[in-house]
Amino acid sequence: MLSHNPFAYDQAFDRNLGWFTEAEQLALRGKRVAIAGMGGVGAVHLLSLVRLGIGAFHIADFDHYDLANFNRQAGATMRTIGRPKAEVMHEMALDINPELRIRRFDQGVNTENLDEFLAGVDLFIDGFDFFVIDMRQRVFARCHERGIPAVTAAPIGMGTGFLAFVPDGMSFEQYFRLDGKPEVEQYLRFLMGLVPRGLHRPYLVDPSRLNLATKTGPSTIAACQLCAGVTTVMAVKLLLRRGDVQPAPWHHHYDAFRGKLVRSWLPFGNNGPIQRLKLALARRAIAAAKRPPAPPQFQSTDPVDTILHAARWAPSGDNEQPWSFEKLGNDTVLVHLAPRNTANPYEYRDGEPITLAGGMLLENLRIAASAQGKRMTWLLEANAPICLRVQFVPDESIVRDPLYAALGLRSVDRGRYHRRPLTSSERAALEAALGGRLRVDWHASTRARWRFARLSARATDIRLRAPETFPIHKAIIDWDVTLSPTKIPAGALGLGTPTLRIMRWAMQDWRRTQKLNRFAGTGSATLEMDYLPILCSGAAFTLRFPTPMTSDSEKRGLEDLLEAGIHIQRFWLTATQAGLAMQPALAILIFAHYGAKEIAFTTDAAVRAKSGALARKFEDVFGAVTDDFVFLGRVGEPLPRMGSVRSTRKAVEELLRGMA
Repeated sequence: MLSHNPFAYDQAFDRNLGWFTEAEQLALRGKRVAIAGMGGVGAVHLLSLVRLGIGAFHIADFDHYDLANFNRQAGATMRTIGRPKAEVMHEMALDINPELRIRRFDQGVNTENLDEFLAGVDLFIDGFDFFVIDMRQRVFARCHERGIPAVTAAPIGMGTGFLAFVPDGMSFEQYFRLDGKPEVEQYLRFLMGLVPRGLHRPYLVDPSRLNLATKTGPSTIAACQLCAGVTTVMAVKLLLRRGDVQPAPWHHHYDAFRGKLVRSWLPFGNNGPIQRLKLALARRAIAAAKRPPAPPQFQSTDPVDTILHAARWAPSGDNEQPWSFEKLGNDTVLVHLAPRNTANPYEYRDGEPITLAGGMLLENLRIAASAQGKRMTWLLEANAPICLRVQFVPDESIVRDPLYAALGLRSVDRGRYHRRPLTSSERAALEAALGGRLRVDWHASTRARWRFARLSARATDIRLRAPETFPIHKAIIDWDVTLSPTKIPAGALGLGTPTLRIMRWAMQDWRRTQKLNRFAGTGSATLEMDYLPILCSGAAFTLRFPTPMTSDSEKRGLEDLLEAGIHIQRFWLTATQAGLAMQPALAILIFAHYGAKEIAFTTDAAVRAKSGALARKFEDVFGAVTDDFVFLGRVGEPLPRMGSVRSTRKAVEELLRGMA
């Protein structure tokens, strides 16, 4: 509903007074600011300065809004898709202050209109896209010639690097040193000059999304808003000549994610010895980087594709993702589970891990379907190999499952956790997630966790000594990336840098691994992978069927195992939703099972003897045979992590049959 009150400048900006005098507010009303670019930072610059009470603007942008702008650009809405950015922001600014004097440059800033764009302005603010270098150089150079102060604030990660250039100070070119350099080198120099300390680097979780050569990079609205805040303050200082501006070669970088502010003085800009060294190291790192291409952008509007896109984050052993999807019509999908891999010693109990993973996927599908207002039903259609018929039925009574937000966040955390015990409410929620299908036993005391850790260490020792496991480990570990769509990144193994280096050397050849085991043993690995993580957690746990097996020949039905997988996944997602981390410990169960059943999973007689000893110790610790158990692990409150190292997933297109 429109207000009948006429606009009054003094009333609209009265709350600025106190931080400004009436005379200063009047001065701001008479100032003119030029902003090049109405995108992520330029748009919020404009709106912030309008609310500051600036009276006139020159704004420039030739682009139109699309969906890719929604994560950060103030004017990007469903109503403005396809509309010119400058036109939309002009309207939004006038909605705040109808008295504004705004001149639009709908073709952007170019060599023909540059002087016109800067005519009569008191301040220039850089809102150009990061990769617009040539025209940015021209504008800053012209500002320096005409005595116009200029500000640039770059949205970097969840922070901002910002500089001010004043007429009698260092120029843009003297600071960045871009002239005559190749394009990619210019991007690198611009970035290094904006953030010489690189506060953002520790939490750039997916480097594949940043590529200077293809002019692509990630962004956040948080950084854009921070840019607007510091730019507005800098504008106050420059326009009112109040406060210490600290222009270039002073540089500032504030990172809200890390809670740090650094101030750098670079008297030679990028030409200083330290900056030249940083640039050389950055060039070398870029040249040596084995960076996978960024994953394809998910663009489908099909609700079933959207469900599959969210559900594919289900866990599977070694990130194997043993499923493919076959779409039948608009509401039915066949889920094909890979047949048992008889060459893999981890595929025990007739491929039980794959069946459990199928159940976990089913729970993800049900939760993802709820977000689309659909009820999910499933039916076991074939069992050799397993094929599941899944249907999504529209149902107005369905509400989004609260665990939907945990689908992508759930992962295996192999690091240490806080040692605080689980609360009674946390235990109750986890137990309720099992729905009576499985029984959980907690091993939370120090003694119980120690005994659990000793079992885990025995299993790790077997795993590292069996020659049959070597090619599997070699194939599943990804040494070069932090996010792997088909393997396990080495950084996610929970090992320290020295151990990882030794491990990488040893895994080049089985003979190296044998020598390492013979002379150094597996004690260092079990300390880092078993004892410390399990002792540094809230509790270890075991999940078993409520009813024990009655004979050695009895087997669990596929439906029982699928249902078990469904509830294990709900247990895991509930932990994730509560802010807890979890790590499976299935190696204990697998190798104890081999020992109990005297299965010749390896040609090494000494390793087989170790599995027999593990089976006896298993029954001693847990008071039951391996047949009754289906899942083991540890859980607890995770320690703060700066970045993310984890297994990701294949794209939906790769998982759909006929489209891979």
